[in-house]
Amino acid sequence: MGRRLGQHFLFDPTILDRIVDALEPQLDDVVIEIGAGQGTLTRRLAARVKLVIAIERDRELARQLREAGSGERGAVPHVLDNVTVVEGDALALDWHALVAEATLPAPRSPLPILKVTGNIPYRITSPLIEKALTPPLPSVIVFLVQREVADRLAASPGGKSYGALSVGVQVVAVVERLFGVRAGAFQPPPNVNSAVVRFTPRDDALVRPDDQPAFRRFVTALFSQRRKQLGRVLRAVTGLEKEAVGLRLAEVGVDPTARPETLGPPELARLFDAVSSGRPPMDVA
Repeated sequence: MGRRLGQHFLFDPTILDRIVDALEPQLDDVVIEIGAGQGTLTRRLAARVKLVIAIERDRELARQLREAGSGERGAVPHVLDNVTVVEGDALALDWHALVAEATLPAPRSPLPILKVTGNIPYRITSPLIEKALTPPLPSVIVFLVQREVADRLAASPGGKSYGALSVGVQVVAVVERLFGVRAGAFQPPPNVNSAVVRFTPRDDALVRPDDQPAFRRFVTALFSQRRKQLGRVLRAVTGLEKEAVGLRLAEVGVDPTARPETLGPPELARLFDAVSSGRPPMDVA
């Protein structure tokens, strides 16, 4: 069951309610929940939104969730008639297709507002965040993650937690580390502390969707030498000569003696455009 897949089930009612509140739920919302588990969060979501699409990889847990909604054996004292249980791997499933299948009885029906949440498995945190932030983006994402990861996601330039993960996410979304969650709020308790993070997609994404994979590779390369002077690091990463690197840095107003770890997402986005040939630079504020 869930334990076999390394799941730790959140049961603290206060924390569960705070996660739902963080989504700022509306009665017309559709929410995709990743890793529904025993349905503790599912039930709270179902009471406050139009539809919950609960994704659960564990076959037995998915069966129990379906029975809870149909009133069959093992049902819990909560009505779940607005929950669609999907058994499968959240990384492999097409979330937007699931929403369309569940909400579009007529060809011309508009897609509803989509929100995403979940107590996501720590071992696949980064791929799930990347998938959630791939267009078309949900209106808001709230994930429960390992505390160290939450710190990195929301970190500011210059701090020890700030790195390629911070930048790659912050160029497309506003990231908020909302609150910590103690290990005792789970059953069984994990060996690490956790935190809840909210992502709100930016209307003015700093990097074009098609460029985001290349941008992440670029930033990862820069941060592999995060404490070296930027001029030297750029020469190594791009293969450009010293004079060409100097011109690119002057174009975006960055000191060649600065270190990669001190640059914010807007500066790194401008720098990426400056060193990428064949297209005009983005207007990044």
